[in-house]
Amino acid sequence: MYRKKFVPPLLKKPPTTQPASTLDDEPPQKKIKLEPKSSSQKSTNSDSGTSSQSNGVRRALPAFRPPVGPGTKFNPPQLVRKPLAPVNNPPARVEETEGKAPSDVGNSRHFFNVLWRKFQARKHKTWDGDGVLAIVNGTATLQDVNGRDIGSGRVSKIPAEGDIISLGGKEVEIDSILQKSDFIAGKPFLKSTSKIDDITATVSPAEFYTKNAFKSPLLAGTTVARTNPHKPVPRFDPTAEGALVMKRPTLDSSLKNKTIVDVVVDPILSRHLRPHQQEGVAFLYEAVMGMRPYEGRGAILADEMGLGKTLQTIALLWTLLKQNPVHGQGPVVKKAMIVCPVTLINNWKREFKKWLGNERIHVFVADGKSNVRDFTHGPVYNVMIVGYERLRNIQDKLRQCQVDIIIADEGHRLKTAENKSAQAIRALETPRRVILSGTPLQNDLREFFVMVDFVNPGILENYSTFKKQFENPIVRSQQPEASKAGKELGNARKEELVKLTNLFVLRRTAKILSKYLPPKTDIVLFCRPSKPQLELYQAILNTSLAKRQMGSMDTALQLITLLKKVCNSTALLRPVGKDDEENKFSSSILEEARIANSTLLAGNSSGKLKVLEKILVKLKETTKEKVVLVSNYTSTLDILEKMLNSKGLHHLRLDGKTPTNKRQDLVDKFNRVNPDVAFAFLLSSKSGGAGLNLIGASRLFLFDSDWNPATDLQAMARVHRDGQKLHVYIYRMMNTGCIDEKIYQRQITKQGLADSVMDQKAGGSNFTSAELRDLFRLDTETVCNTHDLLACGCGETGELPGEPEEDEDEEEEEEEPIQMTGWTKASAVDMDKQEDDYRKATSKARQRMRALLEFSHIDPRKLSKSDASSPKDSGAEKEEEEDPLAIIEDGILRQVVEESPKSVSFIFTKNSLS
Repeated sequence: MYRKKFVPPLLKKPPTTQPASTLDDEPPQKKIKLEPKSSSQKSTNSDSGTSSQSNGVRRALPAFRPPVGPGTKFNPPQLVRKPLAPVNNPPARVEETEGKAPSDVGNSRHFFNVLWRKFQARKHKTWDGDGVLAIVNGTATLQDVNGRDIGSGRVSKIPAEGDIISLGGKEVEIDSILQKSDFIAGKPFLKSTSKIDDITATVSPAEFYTKNAFKSPLLAGTTVARTNPHKPVPRFDPTAEGALVMKRPTLDSSLKNKTIVDVVVDPILSRHLRPHQQEGVAFLYEAVMGMRPYEGRGAILADEMGLGKTLQTIALLWTLLKQNPVHGQGPVVKKAMIVCPVTLINNWKREFKKWLGNERIHVFVADGKSNVRDFTHGPVYNVMIVGYERLRNIQDKLRQCQVDIIIADEGHRLKTAENKSAQAIRALETPRRVILSGTPLQNDLREFFVMVDFVNPGILENYSTFKKQFENPIVRSQQPEASKAGKELGNARKEELVKLTNLFVLRRTAKILSKYLPPKTDIVLFCRPSKPQLELYQAILNTSLAKRQMGSMDTALQLITLLKKVCNSTALLRPVGKDDEENKFSSSILEEARIANSTLLAGNSSGKLKVLEKILVKLKETTKEKVVLVSNYTSTLDILEKMLNSKGLHHLRLDGKTPTNKRQDLVDKFNRVNPDVAFAFLLSSKSGGAGLNLIGASRLFLFDSDWNPATDLQAMARVHRDGQKLHVYIYRMMNTGCIDEKIYQRQITKQGLADSVMDQKAGGSNFTSAELRDLFRLDTETVCNTHDLLACGCGETGELPGEPEEDEDEEEEEEEPIQMTGWTKASAVDMDKQEDDYRKATSKARQRMRALLEFSHIDPRKLSKSDASSPKDSGAEKEEEEDPLAIIEDGILRQVVEESPKSVSFIFTKNSLS
């Protein structure tokens, strides 16, 4: 039987000595051994003939194969593996403080990322969570990932990585060392701590993710569009002519791995936007998207009336409702709410329909008949329009849905922190809030603070800090008697406040409209009161009850209201049968003056009313223009309505009694019909003085003034708006020397301060006793008390006055108020001091009413033809002489002044083009 020769097993295989050519034909080895190079061992490569090893390099040895031939002696290789050299682990690196050694726990700070768990008795233990361990001066504090303290205790030494210590009933394993700067910055407690440079994100091309471009299987001549459905594209073409492209968001940790697309305003809206409106839409978009450098997502659009705040808001909402700069996240806003005065609800609804149509957007009007659930739970409506009063009643129902943005039209109504409408909006917890207001500064800086804090809570700290740091220094610096140091401090604080609020407040004046709208002329008419008015006015002031009322502003309000009625018409003092405080006071004071049944109350005597009547009759006879008559009192509107009826002038009326659902219809009808159907529009400034477009009229008469200049400014802006085709004339009417002229003076003062981001309170605390006495003083000798206070030195013939020269000896020091000390001996009278006191009082009044220096000042007496001509003039020169009354731009007013020169005592006029 044939047997194989026994071959003993080998533990170590020597290298083969066969030539390389033989090894090349053999199958691959299954095992690879490493062997250090020996001086006696070499391997020759038959192909290259070079050494395959170099000093110090281990090479793979081929598998050992025993020699084939008999008699070959086996020589085992001398391969001995060197033992591994021991290596000491480096000590754990810990942060040292002031050169202290890591073991010095007494005065050092160290921070670690750790794992922690409660004590467990089971064999296989698990960790409860991640945490942060802070060791400060030997005291260790354990916090979870939310920053909540969960354990503390003393440690005797600084632990190293991998150590497990016991702390506050928990086991803590040191995972890694945490840098002190990262701990203070709170990075361990953030979900994402990656740092991304503040750069503009760009759309990543689809080719970046594929090696080969996709080849469409469609034929070259096919009509199917070849688009890449995976590549995000904007909703509208950002490269199209006239495209309004919004700013892209900056790339941060929240947008990591996100694709950014351009947000483009719908061309159906952007093509109608003027440059200032495009700027406004972009400003609001950046504000509500958090792209501007402040904490918050609110803004205030404070454009003056007529600049298109409504259209800018619609463009913003439509963009947010349909687009998002982050691809794939849906629109930014799903539900929007517009809060406005009840008189403007239909106007907002009509504007949405005008610009977007009913097919693009569905607007929900929250009136008494509608069910709020249709908006909160249904997908049909994206925008809700609601009045301020209605909002307070449905705020609980609105919490059932997420309102993403709130627009507060005429937002100056939210000027007090106790305002219930403002509290209702705050309760909705909507971060994006926008206020629309043409008059953001009305009474004082506290109201402005409330509005700012409403849109961006906490940006101006609390009110006590704001008042100390901003309001008080600014108010003191605006006073004429302010010291030089006080003015410098106030100006610095005002500049800082303006700089901060300009980040989220956008304000443009009506001068922008000069290139789009016809010119506008502002006219202030000082009318001489009638004789019955003067007698009644003086009789009231002479009563003891009136004198007691003058003591403080708290008791003077009823007297002020009574005198304002006298200025409008004596007929307003007739008893009306109402049993309220106002009528009781009026009856008491008339009885004391013994004119309760006097003939003074029988007629309808009013100097202003006579001038207005003459102008209206001239307009109706010579033009096709229509007019708007505005008053703060419905009783005055009744007087005006009777006057119109007596002259056969047809009219429409809108006041507080007009049903809400009929108000817009009245406005539309007046704008549409000719003067024979509706010549005049009677308007209550409190009920309809904001937001209405009465462009059917080209002349507006403000018959009486309000203490708040914003109320009058809103009312006077109803006609000079988009769509107006004619030259606009705005008339302010007042009685010379009476209380309505004093109210106008105070309005000018307040408006000038508001332009400097500052205003005084329109309450009693702002009147000194001297100011109250002057308020009730009847001046029958002057032609214009306002012009007397200006002391501008103009010729009163229509030329623009120059800046008045300041007295060279005027000292910048604290001025003491003038004291009334009663009788004084003639020898003790200091004439120099009295002249100095008079000069200072005049200087204060002049500084407060500097805005009137932009007007032309006209005294009609100096423009009469008899005074203008000279007996030396020849007949030829008289023929060539121009009419001096031609300086009055308004031809209708010029005719009235020429026919009744004593009815108008003084005129201020200003053209928007001058």
